[in-house]
Amino acid sequence: MRNHLKIGPFTLPIPAIEAGLAGYSDMAMRVTARRRGCPYAVTEALLDRVIITGGRGREKGLVLSDDDHPVAGQLLGSEAEEMAAAAKILKEYGFDVVDLNFACPVKKVMGRCRGGYLLSDPQQAIAIMRRVRDAIGGPLTLKLRRGLDDSMQAAEQFEQIFDEAERLEFAAIAVHGRTVEQKYTGKADWDFLRRLKARKPNMTVLGSGDVFCAVDALRMYETTGVDGVWIARGAIGNPWIFAEFEALLNGQSLPPPPGIFAQRAALLEHFQLAVDIYGDELASRQMRKMGIKYSRLHPDGAAVWRDFIAVKSQSDWDRVLASYYASDGPGRPQTSISDAADIYNSCSSAGAAA
Repeated sequence: MRNHLKIGPFTLPIPAIEAGLAGYSDMAMRVTARRRGCPYAVTEALLDRVIITGGRGREKGLVLSDDDHPVAGQLLGSEAEEMAAAAKILKEYGFDVVDLNFACPVKKVMGRCRGGYLLSDPQQAIAIMRRVRDAIGGPLTLKLRRGLDDSMQAAEQFEQIFDEAERLEFAAIAVHGRTVEQKYTGKADWDFLRRLKARKPNMTVLGSGDVFCAVDALRMYETTGVDGVWIARGAIGNPWIFAEFEALLNGQSLPPPPGIFAQRAALLEHFQLAVDIYGDELASRQMRKMGIKYSRLHPDGAAVWRDFIAVKSQSDWDRVLASYYASDGPGRPQTSISDAADIYNSCSSAGAAA
């Protein structure tokens, strides 16, 4: 049964969120996806001290556009007062929701007592949650992993933080089915998500982990009972995943993959949005990694992948589009995690041979 997903005052047409992704989910990626069916998006994690002091990259991370709403600004930090101050700034810049990241497993983040580290320090995590709540009221959301590790202590610490977020009336909690210790290895534990939602029927729970395509999104939604699906890596280079998910939710067949001209239109649009943020020169380098991801959907993906890697300027970018996107044709379907991996295996072999 399909229910409307509510996050604070926002009712979303489909139960899907474009996740915050370090180095990817800027305004350009978010808007490209929104124009293709994404109802709600989250920024990459923004460091509280950078937001407060105006450090490097601050303004680029805070760029919004009129069609980039509702949007959550995701904060990363370790001190309650700094997180509260940064949250106020996000609201001043027009972000609709503030999301607190207590999930990031990256070593340098953990080493500074941020992100996933806070799952091992419920007292500090709760202090941050309370102070931010006092500072801005809401709406607030939270990103967690299912624990620091698989120990009983980690499970108890997760419960403490989750229960406090519920008590503080956070609008939603996104939970990744891996532990912090796992990082991105192994499989996400969707059964943990199912059991959590069954225990917490009144809390809006968003499921995260191993959603690489629309079929994965539907399977998570139906088998775990979560209120919404947090789509991360599956959305990079595939802004059509949200419309595909909606079709499946409506009982329709999976739509055909976007054709070459549809891919070309998205690439051009994405590039121009990146120019608006970074300028011509930086946009080319920023978009190189995006082009690599889009190549998964091209029927000649290995060759496209290899040529996007070599992009260093807008003329290089234009050359790749002229070489591979000048004639229309069917796209390459991506219907499983194995499909996502296959293209990279073939690309790696091609790159090595070259």
